[in-house]
Amino acid sequence: MKTTWRVIASFFGLGLFPVAPGTWASLAILLLYGFLLHPLSIPAVTLIVLLLIIVGVPAATAYSSELKMVDPSRVVIDEAAGQLLVLVAVPPEWTLLVVGFVLFRIFDILKPFPIRKVESLPAGWGIMADDVVAGLMAKALLHLFIYLR
Repeated sequence: MKTTWRVIASFFGLGLFPVAPGTWASLAILLLYGFLLHPLSIPAVTLIVLLLIIVGVPAATAYSSELKMVDPSRVVIDEAAGQLLVLVAVPPEWTLLVVGFVLFRIFDILKPFPIRKVESLPAGWGIMADDVVAGLMAKALLHLFIYLR
């Protein structure tokens, strides 16, 4: 089961990239959504986000425990879930997808309140929760951008 948790937590190895693994996982989601997932219904994409979160919590817990680190950079399933959350119901226009990507990365890196607060939840819950909140905040701004455009 250790190998399975490693594969899931690292989002199929993207977490092993030596530089900016979270950004690479977010970019992978951007491309997956832009080329494959956008035709799916909103409930279907939302279900994928929920599955990433549900599976991500134990995977992040197990892999971070194995590495003896609180939030190792190798765990990027949280970035995958957060980035896809941003893109749910977004039209597949590359400008919008890139804006969503940039907003998510800014919130994920800077961690303004309340993102930093939820990061303190125990184990995989904190690892996943900060990216879910970052995704919700980025999503709100992206939809404001879409509305005002």
